[in-house]
Amino acid sequence: MEFKHIPIMLDDVISGLDIKPDGIYVDGTLGGAGHSSEIVKRLSEKGRHIGIDQDMDAIKAATERLSKFEDKNIDIVHSNYVNMKSVLMNLGIEKVDGILLDLGVSSYQFDNKERGFSYREEAPLDMRMDQEGETTAQDIVNDYSESELRRILSTYGEEKFAGRIASNIVKHREEKRIETTFELNEIITEAIPAAARRHGGNPCKKSYQAIRIELNKELTVLEDSIDEMIDLLNPGGRLCIITFHSLEDRIVKNAFRNAENPCICPPEFPVCTCGRESKGRTVTRKPIVADERELEINPRSSSAKLRIFERH
Repeated sequence: MEFKHIPIMLDDVISGLDIKPDGIYVDGTLGGAGHSSEIVKRLSEKGRHIGIDQDMDAIKAATERLSKFEDKNIDIVHSNYVNMKSVLMNLGIEKVDGILLDLGVSSYQFDNKERGFSYREEAPLDMRMDQEGETTAQDIVNDYSESELRRILSTYGEEKFAGRIASNIVKHREEKRIETTFELNEIITEAIPAAARRHGGNPCKKSYQAIRIELNKELTVLEDSIDEMIDLLNPGGRLCIITFHSLEDRIVKNAFRNAENPCICPPEFPVCTCGRESKGRTVTRKPIVADERELEINPRSSSAKLRIFERH
């Protein structure tokens, strides 16, 4: 299957990165290199671009797409962006001028039914972003305790019927192991009251989001990465992060706010005594969202939010 991916809010990302032709830029979620190819176009022979992705399908597709830029300095690395500092150290790079994260699942991952990300296609329950990982969504559904399932469905899916769904999963797996997306769909749908199923889209959406986030440690990785990525920026360098749901956006917003105003002194103190210094400024007081033109071209951009931070 061809790795198709329409880059989200491309013009806003390119503008937000404020690209310097001789600079060093990192795409921490390389995907099909939609954003990266536009970044590379704007770099001189002295510039450098590093693409990181944990999905080998993405690595292969991006390598092919970027191969036309023979005169540019491009490094493509199979890893998770949480390892960005060590990836850059291995390449002899200490600081960079811009970093991009386009979070969530790529169109290719959703549309390739064998990957098991979509509740619309029957497939083995997989959902691994890194196919070399040993644990799959099937392991979570079948091996987590009822209380653990309830926790992830409630926390990561914000699913108000988390308890009912968790209970129903446990009941069904006692009869046989739950192995496919359609098996899980039936179990989730059965647990949600008929009146609630008539509103709010597909009843499986929140549960799938929760299981995927838990499996790929998406929020943990994001929380553990933002401060370090800001520290990797040169003065004037920018970090652009595109999120797709409120949990991610909240993490980014709070991390940017804390990096800009890290002082923990009581408000009544006349001067700061904690010694924590601002690392920069949040360029986007409110997140940038897709305009009507973008929504027509790419409906999946409807929930996207772009936030930008600039290093002092």
